[in-house]
Parts: sequence; structure tokens; C-alpha cells
Amino acid sequence: MHILMISDVYFPRINGVSTSIDSFRGELRALGHRVTLICPEYPEAHALARASDHLDDEDILRIPARDVIFDPEDRMMRFNIACGLIPILQSRAVDLVHIHTPFVAHYAGVKIARALNVPVVESYHTFFEEYLYNYIRWLPKSWLKSAARFFSRSQCNAVDGLIVPSTPMRNTLMTYGVNTPMHIIPTGLNFTQFCTPVQSDFRAQLGITAEQPLLLYVGRVALEKNIDFLLTMLPLVLEKIPNAVLVIAGEGPAERHINHQINALGIRASVKCVGYMRRDGALQDAYRAADVFVFASRTETQGLVLVEALALGTPVVALGVMGTLDVLNSEGGCIIAPEEPRAFANEVAFLIQDPARYQYMAECAVRYAASWSAEQKTQQILSQYTALVLRNTHDQNDNGLMD
Repeated sequence: MHILMISDVYFPRINGVSTSIDSFRGELRALGHRVTLICPEYPEAHALARASDHLDDEDILRIPARDVIFDPEDRMMRFNIACGLIPILQSRAVDLVHIHTPFVAHYAGVKIARALNVPVVESYHTFFEEYLYNYIRWLPKSWLKSAARFFSRSQCNAVDGLIVPSTPMRNTLMTYGVNTPMHIIPTGLNFTQFCTPVQSDFRAQLGITAEQPLLLYVGRVALEKNIDFLLTMLPLVLEKIPNAVLVIAGEGPAERHINHQINALGIRASVKCVGYMRRDGALQDAYRAADVFVFASRTETQGLVLVEALALGTPVVALGVMGTLDVLNSEGGCIIAPEEPRAFANEVAFLIQDPARYQYMAECAVRYAASWSAEQKTQQILSQYTALVLRNTHDQNDNGLMD
């Protein structure tokens, strides 16, 4: 099968969408399927900084793109150029189009699919109802929610199938009035590639001793990730465990804001911001070095970083909101904490201060993470691809007979 994926973001842009595309694309290609990806070009300097992480191949088609106002990390592909690839794609015998983002990629993807007369499926990766308010604060939240719901309903009902990463996300889209068939298929983790051997002493590099409890956050440093909650919670952990340290691994548009909050709360000595960490061993060393992975995002449609932490034996304490609910499992090394700083801090402190419980949860974490394999999730998505292609072929044959 030849699948055409199209997305408004991909590496070197680091986020969950890029990771999901990379995971599914790699697994599909390993199974013998061809996967062409249309995605934006990025500024040369930024691209070179990440070039050794993810190298392009002949089936990655980069589209000229321009800056996005208020969002220096992202790029807007040129719609006409993307659609101008239709003659080339017609010669490649594409079987299905998979859209990953709702901007230029959505409209170009639908147009390309209809021109090629193939089915089109879309992944709903981002919970825009909660996401937009963090960036457009000058408009009433109720207006933004209504706009996000209308926007999502219109786009989701324009495709032949939807991939949603969690049950809560599917249920939310149903309340919007989305009637396109939806299938819950989260992004999986390739354990062979991800669970690399220990390469360095992460704690020593940061001057953190073995006796200091290490709390870790991994992800974009962005307002929608609710890192402010973790910073507000930390002083309450320090009341019980004065030598605890919070490490924030990631980069993003809220870095200046987060540093301001750290100073305002007077916790500079207990927080270390380490920026982006490569997935070639450095990130894995961070997960292993941590005692607890902490996560407070309210906008996740899945939360793959939770699975990553669990796979390396690090228990998770997180808010159970939207997509994280499908990942968090009390029997799988996870604690769903209340959305209140002191209550969250208590869960973290109790876990760290109970060695027997901690060891049990760490062991459960590894076993539970195994159920989130990329191979398993790719087989699920491939099954949906096949069903859509067969149905499309059947419909075309029926129309041919009628003609």
C-alpha cells in the first residue's frame, strides 16, 4: 500500500505530531508499505541544528513555507505548491491520504485525495478548545471554544475516517456533532529503538546527588502544558522534601515566562531547565535518573511522554485530563493526582517517601508500558487504512457498473 501523509509540522519541529508521524511512518515502512510525507521547509539554521536527529529520505517532500504570526516555531506551507504535486502523486499510485494537522495540510490533503480519487483519513492530534485560549487571550474564552468546535466539526466531517488518540477525545468530538467514523488509535512506542542502554550519568552532569529526589517534566515549554502548575506545586513538595529538584526538559515559546515564574516563586535553586534533549540516549538517561515523572497538561490528546517514562521504569504522577486518562493506570505505575497544588504535591511526596510502594510502582510501570508498542498500534491503523481502501474500491466498482 502507498500512503500519502501530509502535515503542517514535522522534524526539525519537535512536538507530539512529529513524533507520531515518525513512529507510524517508520513502522509502516518496516512492514513493506510506501509512505510519502508532505511537510514544510524550515529555516536552514534550525534544520541543521536537528539534522542529525532525523534525516529526510526521497519520500519526504518539503514544501516552501512562510513564517506564522505570533508563532516563530511553526511554518505555513504554500497551499498552491502542495496541490501542485497532484500530477506527481498521480504517477505514484497513492492508495490513501492521511492528514495530520488542521491548517494548510487539511485543505490541501482533502483536495489531493479527491483529485486522486482515494479515501482520506485525518488524525485529531490537538485539543483546540483548550489550546487556543493560551495564545489568543484578548478574546472571550467562550468565543474561542465555539470557534474551535465549529472549526473541528467542519473539518472532521469533511474526511472519510478519523483517528483519535483517546476515548475522551472521541467523546468530545461526538458532542461537537462530528459524525465521521472514529477509531481510537494512540501513538505507540518502539521499545527496541527507545530503550537504549545507559550512556551517561544525568544527575552528575547537573550536579544532582543520588540522595536528592528528582522530579522530571519532559515536553514543550508552552503555556498549554500547564508547567505553571508544577512550579506552584514544587514549594509544597519542598516543605516535606527540602532537597528535591524539578528538571524541565524541553524548549518552546514559554521559556521566558517559565523563568520569570521560577524567580517569582523563589525556587531557582530547586529547578533546572535543560532545554531540548536528543532521543539518542540523553533523554532516556534523564527518564531513568528521575524518581517521579510529573505532568499537568490539560490539553493532551494522548501524552506519549507518559508512556516513555513508564517504559524506563519511572512512576508517573499526573493530572487525569483528556487524553492522559487513557494512559494513566493505577495498576501501571501511575497516580492520577487531584488538580490542586498541595494535593498533587502530597502524592509526589508520599510516593518518594515510601520505598516499598515506589519499587512496586516502578516494576508495574515497565510491564504496563509494554502494551503501548508501536508495532501493535501500527497494525491497528493499517487495518483502518485497508478497510477504507477496500470500501473506496467497492464504491468505484459499483459506480462503474451503474454507468
